[in-house]
Amino acid sequence: MRGLSGYQIRQCVREACGLRYPLVTGHPYGERCPRCGASTRLVESRSIEREPIQGSQRESGLHLEALLDNIRSAWNVGSIFRTSDGLGISKLHLCGLTPTPENPKVLKTSLGAEASVKWRHANDGVREAQTLRAQGYHLWALEYAHGSESLLDLPSMRRNQAYCLILGNEIAGIDPGILDLCERLVYIPMLGSKRSFNVAVAFGIAAYYIQDKFT
Repeated sequence: MRGLSGYQIRQCVREACGLRYPLVTGHPYGERCPRCGASTRLVESRSIEREPIQGSQRESGLHLEALLDNIRSAWNVGSIFRTSDGLGISKLHLCGLTPTPENPKVLKTSLGAEASVKWRHANDGVREAQTLRAQGYHLWALEYAHGSESLLDLPSMRRNQAYCLILGNEIAGIDPGILDLCERLVYIPMLGSKRSFNVAVAFGIAAYYIQDKFT
């Protein structure tokens, strides 16, 4: 929640509940237990750190953008905005049905990152990808499909090039018309029974790894 400076640790006084939780200053819960509605007691008060920890930020210099093709979940989009801010993603292209920051559910998880990450909306993701490719972007799709290569095997990326990481619908994946425009299809190797991560999680893994491959 933006513009807030602190929070409390509170605990429900009802023994059968005993919920312990953080209450951010100004949250509509008030001091009632959000689970059972009983009164709560103050355990501790803390301030929210606003200044970055010294040495926690690093320079990248890599020009990386992302295209989100018909992402369904506003929560995922908000999470991707926040991750983009942390990784220095230059811009997000929100295509098709992908929710924009005009949706309050996006703001719920972006936590203000929508103000620091540039974005634009386009109804046609294929046309948006065509425009990016014409502008010289290297289009890389995060998609498990025939011809995909492991993210771990990617070559180093060059400083003077622009890249766009493309992610698709949580169920249907990336539009075939966009895949046809991509220079590379990459996937994240899995260890369990599922074929892929949640799209916001996958974006964080892939974008961070790509940043690390920058030379």
